[in-house]
Amino acid sequence: MKKIIECVPNFSEGRNMDIIKQITDVIESVDGALLLDVDPGKDTNRTVVTFAGEPEPVMRAAVAAVKKASEVIDMSKHSGAHPRMGATDVCPLVPVSNITMEECAELAKVLGKRINEATGIPIFLYGEAAQRENRYNLPDIRKGEYEALEKKFKDPDFAPDFGEPVFLPKSGATAVSARAFMLAYNINLNTADLKAAKDIALTIRSTGRAKRDKDGKIVRDAEGKMVKVPGKLKFCQAGGWYIEEYGYAQITMNLHRFDITGLHTAFDMVIDEAAKKGLRVTGSELIGLVPLQAMLDTGEYYLKKQGASTACPEKDIIRTAVRSLGLEDTSPFDPQKRIVEYALKNEEGQLKHLTVNNFTDLLSSNAPAPGGGSVAALNAALGAALSAMVANLTFENKEYAEVKEEMEKCGRDGQALKVKALQLIDEDTEAFTRWMQALRMPKKSEEDKKKRDKAVQQAVLDAIEIPHATLKLCSDILKLAEYVLKNGNQNALSDAAVAVRQTQAAAWGAYYNVLINLPSLEDEPTRTRISTEAKQYVSSVQNDCEKLAKTAEETLAHATS
Repeated sequence: MKKIIECVPNFSEGRNMDIIKQITDVIESVDGALLLDVDPGKDTNRTVVTFAGEPEPVMRAAVAAVKKASEVIDMSKHSGAHPRMGATDVCPLVPVSNITMEECAELAKVLGKRINEATGIPIFLYGEAAQRENRYNLPDIRKGEYEALEKKFKDPDFAPDFGEPVFLPKSGATAVSARAFMLAYNINLNTADLKAAKDIALTIRSTGRAKRDKDGKIVRDAEGKMVKVPGKLKFCQAGGWYIEEYGYAQITMNLHRFDITGLHTAFDMVIDEAAKKGLRVTGSELIGLVPLQAMLDTGEYYLKKQGASTACPEKDIIRTAVRSLGLEDTSPFDPQKRIVEYALKNEEGQLKHLTVNNFTDLLSSNAPAPGGGSVAALNAALGAALSAMVANLTFENKEYAEVKEEMEKCGRDGQALKVKALQLIDEDTEAFTRWMQALRMPKKSEEDKKKRDKAVQQAVLDAIEIPHATLKLCSDILKLAEYVLKNGNQNALSDAAVAVRQTQAAAWGAYYNVLINLPSLEDEPTRTRISTEAKQYVSSVQNDCEKLAKTAEETLAHATS
């Protein structure tokens, strides 16, 4: 699974769109970095840019963008409502999928060093990447803003984390960080009452509201400080506003930890608070993009509330989330454009998206790929899908209530394995294509030959490891098929039996593709290891499949006699 991060640099220019475009153009020129959003503000004279991708291209794009900003923005002439200290004021990295905050913090340190080496701009690390305790909070670093930098650099304690403490009038300084994904989320009310919206926001936001006595006066402690009533939601900033364009009030919020306070948590809380005022929530809207996990968490939450199985295809979980939150109340919500991971995918031409007819036509042509490796992966996907199907049919049947929980888990695992197998369909063909391309590399000089040989051997290894991964996946799929065969809805016994045989076919297909490519691998220890492992996997799957198939056939024969 690919690691995906987001970068959200803030540039100190929000009025001159030509300058902003010069910066975003260099981001878009980096292969693998996808520009997702550009949000300029005239009053703040600041633009927030969002792009995402795998770590390396994102960091390359970030360095290029900061460098371009240092060339086209002159901080000595800058003014705006937002605090700032540099042409690129902040450049945070955000973990999106398959990567931890700790990993992102380490990447931020690497990014800070690269930016300084490329531009000479002093770099300060803050947030999760902070090297010093007194630099965790950005305002502590940015105090006095750009105008105070020259004087502050004379203080040894203000030395940057990367670079020299030298004041650069044109560029200033930049703060680099790692932070959690922030969801900008608005919930719609069936009223234009701004006061009601603001009151709900005070109730739910993390910082809460001022405590008042019976006469409505603010309560203060012995030191005269305001006493607050804590808000109901954690990691939530919230306010209320009236949107004239829409004609209704909204609760507007930033959710800083959607793993703790998710979209569904905030939505249901506002529903409860609105009901106390005789108001209704009509829907909601997301600003910008949203991580896939945030939508899956929400969809699964509402499916569970309905008593429905969460072991359904990903698109169905997303659809449930969209409908439950009313995300199309204000404007259309297209998951392919609004979910970060989907927006990053370039699935044009992928085999797994072909119709059955088109796939089999291509397979039956004289094209060398797709071939047996892709078919093996497809068989594995079918085995996993059938196992999930039987699990879902069992989950819905009251006669199997004692295994309901286990069946839901089995179905979820089946869906996940199905997705992995589908990915392997394309990966197998892509590996073969890389092998053919490597073979066509020039070999005129000794240097050419070395590069070609290295590329060929890497491509060979990929062409072996991908069917080997399919083979290993079959072992996991078979465990699910076995469970639903023995414990699932007996009306679907034949489907479970087909899942077993599909998995068996997938295992042998993957094994044959490993075998045919192994002789081309020159690394003998790796060749021996993979050969031994492959034999063990296919033997184990074969033995288990035969036993399970026999059980299924005996049961089916008994049922029809």
